[in-house]
Amino acid sequence: MKTVRVLIVDDHRLFRSGVRAELGPSIQVIGEAEDVESAVSAIAELAPDVVLLDVHMPGGGGQEVLRRVLGSGSQVRFLALSVSDAAEDVIGVIRGGARGYVTKTISGAELTDAIVRVSEGDAVFSPRLAGFVLDAFASTEAPPIDPELDSLTQREREVLRLIARGYAYKEIAKELFISVKTVETHVSSVLRKLQLSNRHELSRWATARRLV
Repeated sequence: MKTVRVLIVDDHRLFRSGVRAELGPSIQVIGEAEDVESAVSAIAELAPDVVLLDVHMPGGGGQEVLRRVLGSGSQVRFLALSVSDAAEDVIGVIRGGARGYVTKTISGAELTDAIVRVSEGDAVFSPRLAGFVLDAFASTEAPPIDPELDSLTQREREVLRLIARGYAYKEIAKELFISVKTVETHVSSVLRKLQLSNRHELSRWATARRLV
């Protein structure tokens, strides 16, 4: 069986270690990166078969990595792995050139299979995400611009989405691998930017825009 050489790109060290431990023997992890700059450098230096790419991280996120690497003519294949299952995130990285998108609820065996399939040229998606991609590429209409949503960072959108789903701050912190204090900071920033008063108003705002 061919061994697939993989670079893991994620801004959480503990998560990267967990992924390493879960991958099967057909996967060789040749390196790690934690932000856009280190990812672009590592890809150029190590030439992996597949890059396991987080969507939201410092320096511009997964879409910036895709833009810089694929824009240079590289043939490396990307598989997005994210806590986010939002349609705009899925569509953004697929349009950017990723070959697939799976969420962090995936098992080690499933992730191993997804990496192998992407290395062979297949497109791989978590089941409920495939519909987003089909709908997006079947439509010729550009998505409407939402200035309020565009004012939020990717991490703020993640926190907002989980707030709208009823997660407590501690649960959000665990889900996103950040501290409760950082969650509180993001919530405060979102409230300020959207000129809202509390998490209930945030939930209504997110639901009205179908972000949940």
